[in-house]
Amino acid sequence: MGIIDDIKKAGRSLVRKDVLTAPFVAEMKSTTANMYRLGWDERNGGNISYLLDENEVAEYLDLENVVRTIPTGFVVPELVGKIFIVTGTGKYFKNVQSDPENNLGIIRIAADGTTAELLWGFADGGRFTSELPSHLMCHAARLRVDPENRVVMHCHPTHTLAMNYVHELDEKKFTHTLWEMCTECIVVFPDGVGILPWMLCGTNEIGEATAKKMNDFRLVVWAMHGIYGVGKTMDETFGLIETVEKTAQIYMLTAHLPRKNAIKDSQMRELAEFFKVDYRKDFLK
Repeated sequence: MGIIDDIKKAGRSLVRKDVLTAPFVAEMKSTTANMYRLGWDERNGGNISYLLDENEVAEYLDLENVVRTIPTGFVVPELVGKIFIVTGTGKYFKNVQSDPENNLGIIRIAADGTTAELLWGFADGGRFTSELPSHLMCHAARLRVDPENRVVMHCHPTHTLAMNYVHELDEKKFTHTLWEMCTECIVVFPDGVGILPWMLCGTNEIGEATAKKMNDFRLVVWAMHGIYGVGKTMDETFGLIETVEKTAQIYMLTAHLPRKNAIKDSQMRELAEFFKVDYRKDFLK
């Protein structure tokens, strides 16, 4: 009787859940839908990568079953063996919710560090986002800063982009303007906003530059292109970008008008110290 029970238990352990019901798939579906609805990810613009827990993924997928391999074109040794769910190249965010199996993929970085092993998704023969080098370099950089950072998100928020054209692209000045436009800002992103000059996207060079900025910032603006955000959860990362975008909108609505009021630097310090956040003191006057 004991042997039969053991066999039954072993059989049950091999029964995996439907990956389409996985929480991480649900998060990708709802987040991409929200980003598209807000106008941050027109057409096939934008991409997300989400570092997953191997044990959680094993509840849904056979980790020994590699569907196919896809070269990444670069090496990030720190991420060997790590598993990510990522959006696909040429895929529209508006379609992820209705067709996740074609628009998303779950990949594992192979032992050689230069190959992605596809474990699920991209069923139509697709592949990961062309910005994967930037994403993985950012993951590696942020994991060194905070091992709990798991999400990298890139999008094209309208008002943040508009602000690029009328505001100096100086990290200190750009951050200060955002902080003084909305009370919550210095609390939500006390580390400020990093800025890169316009660079060719989809290259290792812009990935390396973004990852370098990620040593100091969780938000990096790609001038005249978009923004990168990183965080511990999908909600936190979305919330970071959402706060910048709302604040940029307030700026763009008021930039041409005479300013009667503003949050003072002394008030920003008071906020940061009350909420006990480690803020960039050198970004205040």
